[in-house]
Amino acid sequence: MNRLARGALAGLAATVPMTVAMQVMHRRLPWHLRYPLEPRRITERIARRIGLDQHMDEPDQRWAALACHFAYGSAAGAVYSSIMPLIRIPPATRGAAFGLLLWAAGYLGWLPATGILEPDTRRPRRRAAIMVLSHLVWGAFAGHLADSDFSRSKQ
Repeated sequence: MNRLARGALAGLAATVPMTVAMQVMHRRLPWHLRYPLEPRRITERIARRIGLDQHMDEPDQRWAALACHFAYGSAAGAVYSSIMPLIRIPPATRGAAFGLLLWAAGYLGWLPATGILEPDTRRPRRRAAIMVLSHLVWGAFAGHLADSDFSRSKQ
């Protein structure tokens, strides 16, 4: 399996524990902070911008958010796999650092720049912390999986 495919698969798989971590932390928030998590909010806002929201009911929105979240995780894993050979630190550490970079690029960068979400610096700290921590979880798992024999096929 080539490096990009291995990274995409690792990113896809790492999105599972990330999503679980997000859900667990979300359930521990006070009631007034338990509005939909960011992958759902991002998907809804993009769907609204392109006019798709008018054709989506609640289950459609939920599945679209989940599909977009996993697709983004997979794409991020492919990007990660292309740079991982350049950084000589343990895979889980390297992945966690990439996860943190991914969070910053999105939640402090392109999402606010495009008006999709406010920057994490303007949101409740507990909400922002969920996104930082879940990206660290994603990165640690993606780093481990992308570098493991589990994700390599024999040729």
